[in-house]
Amino acid sequence: MSTNVKTSALSAEELRSKIVLLQENLTKVIKGKAHPIKLLITALGAGGNVLMEDVPGVGKTTLAKALASSIDGKFSRVQFTPDLLPSDILGNSIYNQQEAKFFFRPGPVFANILLADEVNRASPRTQSALLECMSENQVSIAGKTSMLPNPFMVIATENPVEYQGTYPLPEAQLDRFAMQLELGYPDEEAEMQLLFDRLTNDPGTSLKAVLNCEEVAQMQVAVQQVSIEKTVVYYMLCIIKATRNDTRITLGASPRALLLLSRCCQSYAFIQGRDYVLPDDVKALCPAVLAHRLVIENKTKYSGISALEIVGDIVNKTKVPA
Repeated sequence: MSTNVKTSALSAEELRSKIVLLQENLTKVIKGKAHPIKLLITALGAGGNVLMEDVPGVGKTTLAKALASSIDGKFSRVQFTPDLLPSDILGNSIYNQQEAKFFFRPGPVFANILLADEVNRASPRTQSALLECMSENQVSIAGKTSMLPNPFMVIATENPVEYQGTYPLPEAQLDRFAMQLELGYPDEEAEMQLLFDRLTNDPGTSLKAVLNCEEVAQMQVAVQQVSIEKTVVYYMLCIIKATRNDTRITLGASPRALLLLSRCCQSYAFIQGRDYVLPDDVKALCPAVLAHRLVIENKTKYSGISALEIVGDIVNKTKVPA
């Protein structure tokens, strides 16, 4: 867990060197998944939340725990079930008879990395408890607002093949996830290496922090200083508008999607050593940032065309600024 020791401000180059160490740390526990790991760190730099939709056993929980360990942050895991209540996540007010007053007992949401495991198994009422946390980094209970730790990130998981006893995530909640990621099965070489690494012990238990929470907060501030030219902003806007006008899409990307796309592009550029965003950054991030928040028209959906394919088609048809 992060200490309260004040960290001196790091330069952009020092922060980037720490990011390289963070990538190396995560690849020790998740083999052969450099691109999803890079996107996860991009979301962290952007101050965004991540939805991981994938089959069981590919390392979603392991990756979330490894990220928390690598940034010396507090990690909380909540297993979402149909009987889970909002107070089980946020906390509640407890009456102290000796002092004759109520005091607030924080829930597991008061962490740096919150793993919402199988988030679609909880009721809509419980799912909605995360909305304020994810968009405003705060919790309001009994008229009192409490700020969450900085940095704060929700990593939610769901199983894409098992729908019995689940509640689909509402569009308002999906829109609050900066990205949706998939790990997928590792290739043969990576899976063999994974097995050998775990014959005697779990590499995740011996991970050491390579940066702390204050340095992550500094990184998020540095990301905001990355410039975006007007032509690139217009390019992003054209893609967003195209999702709203496409007949295959019932509900297109929101203004929040544009804001998150731009911030993620800034983070992606920063990680790669640049202080400016390129159109290629936009192209690389559009699938992860936009696809999950689109509502596809029924006829299109049942014809087998996915949101990822539609986003790719829109990006390919949108004119790239010179």
